[in-house]
Amino acid sequence: MPNPARSPTTRGLSYVGPLTPHLYEPGPERPVRAKLHHLRADTQVVPHSHPWAQLAISTTGVTRLTVAQGSYIVPPSRALWIPPGVEHAVTVVEDADLRTLYLHQAPGRCGPGVAPEDETRWRDCRVLEVSSLLRALVLDMDTRPDNAAPLSAEELARERLLGALVQDELRRAPAVRLGVDLPHDKRLRHLCEAVLADPTRHDTLEAWARDTGASPRTVARLFREELGTTFTQWRQQVVLAHAVSLAASRRPMGQIASELGYSPSAFSAMVRRAMGCSPRELFAPQAHGAASVPQRPRRA
Repeated sequence: MPNPARSPTTRGLSYVGPLTPHLYEPGPERPVRAKLHHLRADTQVVPHSHPWAQLAISTTGVTRLTVAQGSYIVPPSRALWIPPGVEHAVTVVEDADLRTLYLHQAPGRCGPGVAPEDETRWRDCRVLEVSSLLRALVLDMDTRPDNAAPLSAEELARERLLGALVQDELRRAPAVRLGVDLPHDKRLRHLCEAVLADPTRHDTLEAWARDTGASPRTVARLFREELGTTFTQWRQQVVLAHAVSLAASRRPMGQIASELGYSPSAFSAMVRRAMGCSPRELFAPQAHGAASVPQRPRRA
């Protein structure tokens, strides 16, 4: 069980509008554009969308991106692919250097230069592993906006070469499941978003249900009907996603357990039940920004 002695903290968000996407619009001449923003923890970029595809990657810090169907934790070793037209909000979990790539998409097409028969998987949000090469390419992309001095012919040619390599690396990048499904029901969505913001605020479904004005029985039914799981199982996925972000900043395992409201032994038991391995086995690769985080498949 979570440690009831832990005192929860509630933090307010600072809301900002879309971060000048119109100054980085990609097109046939510049098919891959890059921008960089330094964002403080608890900043949220309000929901917005683009007619082009987007890749969000934090070189430092952790972000959470939320779309209609789910929420995705993105530590520095991962990137999130967002298809064109998908409304999304960005929440900064800890101070982050957020690099964004915008990728031009021809009408009706979707993906990083993939064949039409391979586009289906790119029409949904995907968390991707970031290779050392992909990270280096992203860091080397020019981030000057359109209202700055234009690129020289040599700089433009270099941007195109880097962009082509970026798309090749994206096509090769393994996808990992770091997402948490979200419901459509407004009451349940409100509860789920509150859990995502602070999963340790309450320990029981009854306490969380009080915040929504619905009965625990109603909330439990909605979890089964809309997400095909129980509240306990869903909350465990939220806790594990938060643990991934904490492990990415190389916190000790005991500190991760404490910050998530668990004693070390209770946290270890929860991870073993949910994932079939120890926390050290699960998160040690993540702390070095390397291997993927395994996840058991969802129930049908």
